Amino acid sequence: MQIKSFLCGIMHSNCYCLESDGEAVVIDPGYMSEPLLEYLNSEVAVKYIILTHNHFDHIGAVEEVKRITGAPIAISKTDEIGLYDDNYRLSASVHGRYGFANPNLRADVYLSDGDALTFGNEELKVIATPGHTPGGICLLVGNYLFSGDTLFASSIGRTDFIGGSFEKISKSLEKLMLLPDDTVVFAGHGPETTIGREKKTNPYIKF
Repeated sequence: MQIKSFLCGIMHSNCYCLESDGEAVVIDPGYMSEPLLEYLNSEVAVKYIILTHNHFDHIGAVEEVKRITGAPIAISKTDEIGLYDDNYRLSASVHGRYGFANPNLRADVYLSDGDALTFGNEELKVIATPGHTPGGICLLVGNYLFSGDTLFASSIGRTDFIGGSFEKISKSLEKLMLLPDDTVVFAGHGPETTIGREKKTNPYIKF
């Protein structure tokens, strides 16, 4: 599997494109950059556009990516509201710089804990991790975890936005810490890390 990372917009969110045997998934297209556009216009067949949660800096380019690729939008049913409601999308905080919500936009696929999606020779597993948002998810592909804004290197996602809960994200983190220590974590912002490293260095992880 190939992993391509694209830095998106002024919030420096990470968009990931995973490719296997000619098929790909796009995770969290927050902003349409030239490198991302070039990739989407290549020969790769995008099978899914997957959103870990519903904030503007992770979904701002989802409509454009869908228009280019024709791929279905996949998100938890709880977080779908961010596709069509600016309050949950948090668009007002950046005055629509990442685009306002489309009142007619809906998900094509609803993701729940334990679901699996296939692309190429890979299987992507959904892990429900509420706390940053009510319906936040992480994505596990082999030994790689795409953690959205649940887990960062030495930090975690904020819980003071609408629908956030420190109690829930703490329980979500406990679930993630059950993964093998050598699991590589690709976060929604910042550098990659590992589960083992976060157990030792993250002040929000209590063991």
